Amino acid sequence: MATIVVRHDRLPVHRDRKDLSGVAHQRLMMILLLVMVFTGLLILRLGWMGLFSGVRAGEGAGAGMPPRADIVDRNGVPLARSIDAYSISVRPDRLIGDPSELARKLHNIFPDTSEKEFYAKLTGNHWAYLRHRALPEQVAAVNALGEVGIEFPREKERLYPQRTLAAHVLGFAPVRGARGYDGGMGVEAAFNDRLIDPDHRGEPLVLSVDSRVQGALESELYSAMIDQQAVGATGIVLDANTGEVIAMASFPVFDPNKLGADDRLRRNDVIQSRYELGSTFKPLSIAAAMDAGVVTSMAKRYDATAPLLVGGFRIKDDHPLGRWINVPETLIHSSNIVTARIADEMGPLPIQKVYRSLEFDRRPSIELHERARPLWPTSWGRTTTMTVAYGHGIAVTPLHLASAYAALVNGGIWRPATLLRLKEDQVPRGRRVFSAATSARMRQLLRMIVMDGTGRSADAPGYRIGGKTGSAEKPFEGGYAHHSLITTFAAAFPMDNPRYVVLTMMNEPKGSSAHPGLRTAAWTAAPVVKNVVMRIGPMLGILPDERRDVDLSELMPLISKDEGEE
Repeated sequence: MATIVVRHDRLPVHRDRKDLSGVAHQRLMMILLLVMVFTGLLILRLGWMGLFSGVRAGEGAGAGMPPRADIVDRNGVPLARSIDAYSISVRPDRLIGDPSELARKLHNIFPDTSEKEFYAKLTGNHWAYLRHRALPEQVAAVNALGEVGIEFPREKERLYPQRTLAAHVLGFAPVRGARGYDGGMGVEAAFNDRLIDPDHRGEPLVLSVDSRVQGALESELYSAMIDQQAVGATGIVLDANTGEVIAMASFPVFDPNKLGADDRLRRNDVIQSRYELGSTFKPLSIAAAMDAGVVTSMAKRYDATAPLLVGGFRIKDDHPLGRWINVPETLIHSSNIVTARIADEMGPLPIQKVYRSLEFDRRPSIELHERARPLWPTSWGRTTTMTVAYGHGIAVTPLHLASAYAALVNGGIWRPATLLRLKEDQVPRGRRVFSAATSARMRQLLRMIVMDGTGRSADAPGYRIGGKTGSAEKPFEGGYAHHSLITTFAAAFPMDNPRYVVLTMMNEPKGSSAHPGLRTAAWTAAPVVKNVVMRIGPMLGILPDERRDVDLSELMPLISKDEGEE
């Protein structure tokens, strides 16, 4: 019996498998090589677009912006940032498609730009932008058109993540032109050199502004403007002891991300507009009279029984009391007659000295470029001395007044306003304008105005607000428009230890829903301060405490309970 042995020869099979593995490995390497080549070409293409398209970036307004440092509020909240954004540009000499058809398709992607405008750029003689800061989906849609003459350069763009918040403070960046940097406004223009400095671009510019307080101020101003049918509203929150601007707002407002053609929206009325601010000047002139030795007693009474005739002018009170009144009553009831009498007794030199020390004769002190020059009287006759004491015949910006009130309540030291957050050792020493004793007395008088006078509607329980109303007619064709008022309430809180000045101003209010037809500051500007303080107090570490207040025991017996309005 024969045994047959069958040997399985696996070598050919093993060789086949080895060969197949080698082929697979070679194919994989080829694929990887192709991917690397494709990626390299893509990187070269993008680099070419960035390099050569960027050369022409200056041809478009606002394009080719150099890197800029971020801008943040005092708590580190970003207010302005530089980002890498897509733009869309065209080289007309490289287009392969029909320009009219391409213009139609671009219009479908960007409906806010007409076919005609696109066609003009597509058929022009030069490289041109089709779009700045395009969205990713828009870039994808344009890229899908397959047009080799259209490019997608990456450029630095300025983004304002809070949109309209603090728009007039931030402004917008200057544009680089043949003569350097032109245009721009706000912090972006004022600190342009710092923001583009390569040695500091990695460090954000820290502002004094608190975005929380800014939001509350803007919210209350806007609500009041709409409710009162006013044409504008302005406000500022100022640190009374350092000069730091905590919030600054002006309405109407603009979005710095989308600059429109209406330059009027960009006007910052806090520093660019000057006004006769009326009775808000009375505490300043009374304080000047105290330091000049003219007012030596709070009990002394002055004649307010009839209008005052001076140089053909008739100075009268809007709500005459018809009796003799003292200084506290003069401020509580806002008497033009007695304020004018005190100024007349003081003479022009002391009041001029104080007003100049408060910088009412020059542009407001702050870093921004857009600052209006006040209207300073050309001559100081007897009538001028009397009228400027109650805020007529002189025009300043709201910032001038806010800084003046800070000096009035903080112990008498004037300091320049600043938009930079200050460390303790950076606070300027300032200069003395009022004596400490006069400042202490004015804190009492301003508190009395809110407790018992024209500022009652600003009295927020527990916050010890003090301030003064002012309602002034707007100048018009050589005279005054009797139905167009600028109403202002300048205040500080808490008055037993003032930390912040809050000023609100309404431009031509028609009366609120709560007080229809009442257009003066007592009913328009003062309630806004109350609402603002109640919102921002806790943010700033000031909680309401109704157990505390300014000691008025010495002055309250001097007050007769008459109604007053300003």
